[in-house]
Amino acid sequence: MDLSGCSERIFWRALLPCSGPVPHIETIDSAGIKIRRYSGEFWTSSQRKAASLHEISYRACFKPQLPRFFIASLTNEGERVYDPFSGRGTTVLEAGLLGRMVSSNDANPLCRFLTIPRFFIPTEKEVAKRLAEIPYENGLKAGIDLSMFYEEKTESEIVSLRNYLLAREEDGDTDSVDSWIRMVATSRLTGHSPGFFSVYTLPPNQAVSPERQARINILREQRPPYRDIRDLISRKTRSLVRGLSPGECKNLKNAGTHGLFLTGDSRKTPAIPDESVSLTVTSPPFLDTVQYAKDNWLRCWFNGLDGAALERDLTVTRSLDSWCNVMEATFRELFRVTIHGGYVAFEVGEVRRGRIRLDEQVLPLGIAAGFSPLGILINLQQFTKTSHIWGIGNNDSGTNTNRIVIFRKE
Repeated sequence: MDLSGCSERIFWRALLPCSGPVPHIETIDSAGIKIRRYSGEFWTSSQRKAASLHEISYRACFKPQLPRFFIASLTNEGERVYDPFSGRGTTVLEAGLLGRMVSSNDANPLCRFLTIPRFFIPTEKEVAKRLAEIPYENGLKAGIDLSMFYEEKTESEIVSLRNYLLAREEDGDTDSVDSWIRMVATSRLTGHSPGFFSVYTLPPNQAVSPERQARINILREQRPPYRDIRDLISRKTRSLVRGLSPGECKNLKNAGTHGLFLTGDSRKTPAIPDESVSLTVTSPPFLDTVQYAKDNWLRCWFNGLDGAALERDLTVTRSLDSWCNVMEATFRELFRVTIHGGYVAFEVGEVRRGRIRLDEQVLPLGIAAGFSPLGILINLQQFTKTSHIWGIGNNDSGTNTNRIVIFRKE
């Protein structure tokens, strides 16, 4: 849909759904900038069940319906969609499913292992065959104490799989089936149901410390049971690919083949050509709300990543000024890569118990980079289980609303 030449009012009439409750519209003044803010329920989990392929947990990820809303409305097939803070790859996966080209970036190298394999989907038979070929040894230990998470045989199977995957990577022999198994195993390391490798713990988007898990085991009077990791990987594979059509798989493979999957600083992405992106849909880290490195310490171990180095590289901004400085430079880079008539949908949240509304903070940053602001869209939604785990109450702070600032490059 080409709305690049229309007025702001016509843009919003075309973007917002005609059916359903009329959104609440207000004009706000942010640092001398007057702009409209639209509030309502524009997408929910009931409007369209998201593809099962998204069911890989990662902290602070938004629902797939959010990027789909903008991708379907503001781009055409074959155009490029970008996310500079890609996380588990929600935006680019939705773009790939819809037949768009993709570019992604994230400072966390773990994100590549979670994203790229889902563009190149092996068959269940290929996965089962490879799992049967991997040598599993008895009595292997991780080198760090993981006894509070895993039964002895389970730990040995995990270490055997890890050794195989890292050896294949070192030899340059990793293929799409290996990458898929690695991605699924990474997502199954810990969790709160028998579908995970571990004893009961917190949901899989955050691995608790060994000390805290030991306390959980005492409180719950539990011991890690044996888990057949090959069976669990096969079952999760079946779950992820259910409902995918041949056309969607073809779209994903095409997008992955021609995609850019970067690991680095959102402020410096020279691999992305000038004026090549039609739409950016992204959600940056919100100050110090989430500790990405600490949450992923076990996933880093499994994938042979240096957790200490990751802790340094993923320094979380704790002041609003430092956060704005990073976002300002990111907006300048987004302006460079965005085509004329292209868009940026920049999703932020309420933090510090609602005292800071980041949507109002990013407005002048995008304008300073050269973008024209079109308005702010607030999607109201119910709280998620993960949000409750963070200790955040509904309509209080954090992720209770999606607050998206829309910009256009004229």
